[in-house]
Amino acid sequence: MRLPPLRAIQYFEQVARLNSFSQAAQNLHVTQSAVSHQIRLLEDYLGHSLFVRQGRRLSLTPLGERYYGEISQALHGIAKASQQIVEGSRGDLRLAIYSSLAVKWLIPRLGDFKNQHPEINLSLNMVADDPTISDQLADCFVTISPPSRDAVVEYLYKERLYPMCSPKLWQRLQGKALPEALWQENLLTVQSTFPEGRFAEDWQLWCEQGGFRWPKSPQLTQFSHMLLATEAARYDQGIAFINPYFLDESEYHQPLVRLPMHDLVTGDSFYFVYKNKLRNRADVRALGLWLKQQCYLDLPQSAAE
Repeated sequence: MRLPPLRAIQYFEQVARLNSFSQAAQNLHVTQSAVSHQIRLLEDYLGHSLFVRQGRRLSLTPLGERYYGEISQALHGIAKASQQIVEGSRGDLRLAIYSSLAVKWLIPRLGDFKNQHPEINLSLNMVADDPTISDQLADCFVTISPPSRDAVVEYLYKERLYPMCSPKLWQRLQGKALPEALWQENLLTVQSTFPEGRFAEDWQLWCEQGGFRWPKSPQLTQFSHMLLATEAARYDQGIAFINPYFLDESEYHQPLVRLPMHDLVTGDSFYFVYKNKLRNRADVRALGLWLKQQCYLDLPQSAAE
């Protein structure tokens, strides 16, 4: 397949659409003589004149009008196909999100998003650790480790964990002095909350934030994930620090009890992240706005601030 000079095609489309050599030169950031040169190349290749020049007036020949109609459609198709590869198909949106956040917080609310945006086909990619901001993984991400460049980073909420236990254990604690009574119970600690920290970092940091002395020999059970500690707390096995997005009690007969004590501020914040090239996509902006609304409405105000 023999193609005409493609740069000349681009220059011709600009001149024909704007009906001006000078405006085309400005749009293309070249000189007017460079535009004229490319048009002559194309006319020489085709063997026909494409423009009629009458003084300062410029118009397309009948053949030029037909040629413009055909090549403008082709250029639009090339631009659209390229944009879809670079940005993805609008309406088909992939979100990478931590697995526990997806299961316990996002999925119960997805019906509202679909009702508000039926035109967006949202697919989830659940990750266990901080996701790599990669086109191969997803279009947008919820993460606590946003990139420092080439990305749009939108704040969602600051993480605060609540000390919680089952109603049965709470009955045993009522009337006793806190936090001293806690040290007589089993403390459930989660390794993934501070993966690089001290053993029982969650409890030790909570004591520091509250001005309490860490007991010498506490009863501790360690879990790899907060979801496991949450279930252990539900079954009267101890006291755990739980993220508020775990607190949808609709499927449980027995809700957890939040102890009347201070929260644990982990220092992590959650962000909605996507690459700069997607900043003009309406579906990405719609998802980000909806996520921020959910954080503000559904999380306790102290966590959403």
